[in-house]
Amino acid sequence: MQLRIESRNVDMTPRWKKEIESRMAALDRGYEDILHGRVTLTKNSHHKKQANVAEALVVVSLPRRRTLTARKEDKTFEEAIRAAFDAISIELRKFREKRRRKEVRTSPIPPFHGVVCKLFPNEGYGFILKEGGGEVYFHQNALQGLTFDELEDGMEVTLNIEEGKQGPQATTVRPLPVIRTQDR
Repeated sequence: MQLRIESRNVDMTPRWKKEIESRMAALDRGYEDILHGRVTLTKNSHHKKQANVAEALVVVSLPRRRTLTARKEDKTFEEAIRAAFDAISIELRKFREKRRRKEVRTSPIPPFHGVVCKLFPNEGYGFILKEGGGEVYFHQNALQGLTFDELEDGMEVTLNIEEGKQGPQATTVRPLPVIRTQDR
C-alpha cells in the first residue's frame, strides 16, 4: 500500500505522522486490499471564530476504482485524526461485508420434460405427466408458444415447475423444440 501524508497551513509533527501510519496499517491488516492511502491535515485559519480548526481528510483507494473518503473537523489534530479514521474504518467494514455477501449466480434449472395426459378445455387447465413420474397441474396462462386448442393428449412438452397451494404446478409450458435433421 502506498501512503501519502500531507499538511496544509500547519507543520506535521512526528507524533501525528506515526499515529496516521499505525492507523492506516491497522485498516489494511488482514485484508491487504488498500492500494493507496492519502491523509491530509489542514488548519482552517479562516474559521477563527469556530472551535473546530483542525481538519483531517482520509482517502482510501481500493481495487476496481473504488474510493472511500472521510473528512472530520475537531478542536485538535489528534481528535480529528481519530474521528476521520473511525469513520473510514466503518466505511471499509461496510464495503468488505457487502463484497463478502456477494451472491453467486447459478445457471437456471433446465426445464422438465413431460407428456400432456389430461385436458379440461372448458375450464382451461390440464395435467402433464412429467418424466420420472408424477402429475403436474397447468393453467392455460402458463402456455408459451402454443394455444390451449393446439394441445393434444400425448403431446410432449417442456415445463418449469414450482410448488403451488395444492401441489406442483407448471409456471411455463412450451412445445418440445423441433430438431431438424438433414436427409442425405
